[in-house]
Amino acid sequence: MAARVYLHPLGVIVGDAARRGIEGGWALPLGGNEAAFTGCEVWQRGSQGTRRDVLAAGELAGWLSDQSAEVRDQTARWRDRLAAPFSWPKTLPRRRPLLMGVVNVTPDSFSDGGRFLEPEAAIAQGLRLHAEGADIVDVGGESTRPGAGAISDDEEIRRVVPVIEALAGRGILVSIDSRKAAVMAAAVESGARMINDVSALRHDPRSLETAGASGLPVVLMHSQGEPATMQAQPTYDVAPLDVFDHLAAQVDAWSAAGFARSRLLIDPGIGFGKTLDHNLEILGLLGLYRGLGLPILLGVSRKSFIGRLADGAAAEDRLPGSLAAAVHGLAAGVAVLRVHDVAATQQAVAIWQAMAPSPRVPPHSGTVRSAT
Repeated sequence: MAARVYLHPLGVIVGDAARRGIEGGWALPLGGNEAAFTGCEVWQRGSQGTRRDVLAAGELAGWLSDQSAEVRDQTARWRDRLAAPFSWPKTLPRRRPLLMGVVNVTPDSFSDGGRFLEPEAAIAQGLRLHAEGADIVDVGGESTRPGAGAISDDEEIRRVVPVIEALAGRGILVSIDSRKAAVMAAAVESGARMINDVSALRHDPRSLETAGASGLPVVLMHSQGEPATMQAQPTYDVAPLDVFDHLAAQVDAWSAAGFARSRLLIDPGIGFGKTLDHNLEILGLLGLYRGLGLPILLGVSRKSFIGRLADGAAAEDRLPGSLAAAVHGLAAGVAVLRVHDVAATQQAVAIWQAMAPSPRVPPHSGTVRSAT
């Protein structure tokens, strides 16, 4: 098969250090010069298998000169995409990161199923999350936990519409978490101002047109299989690269339908058709997805991989692991965190930002060896 190339930035620096690194040629620009990276991994996949080269940023040009035209062209495209300013949906607040609070109007969600099934309870939870600092409240009426069965469009609409109407009526930016076109349309009519689809608009053949026609920001999330069966035997070649290819294809499908790329966010879909190892591999290469030039949304809050790494901790006891994973995501460039515990996450984000590298960090003078 034709070679496919991927570029994963390493050693991200900001401020004056980034400026000096770019000017000195030992760092490459990231996100419109708002940051820079001092090293990178170049992944290649083709008929000969998968290869990974680890390079200092200053070595990339020389390395490219020894590659085929196909590899040079693809690598240069991802390098240029990383360097360009990232797009941002114009209807979302400009600050980053944003916090998206979760309200599950379901009887069977993995973390809080049944707690907010009644509209009054769900509305109160949405108001509480907003008061704690949620920029977006994500309302969902169908559980997509592993093993969950589907429900009808009408039932999902019945659950979410009163909650969306109440929250949107109070000026809260509400997202609808659904993979069904009819639910998306009803939610938008009720005041939702964002669409979050765990199937990346693949589950319902009408969802691409419905989401596109809404004019709203849309989250494309990767998942493998249906919720009822997705954890049976998830299989990948190289999980982070397979997820990248899937998201890139869905972004292309969106653009081919005539909709603005700048409305999109992407989510690698932690826990959706992935084993523990798959999740950790994807989290280890989160920066890879910056090559799509779109904001990354990350949902790791209370996920089962945390429980497996924390001696079987129950969902309600996974806050420390959730915060650790969230801060890891921020360091990789994640723009939106989807969380259950807004107040705690906001505090963790504030502390992380306060300790961000000083713009007076001296330039890195070491080297990173090439490896295959």
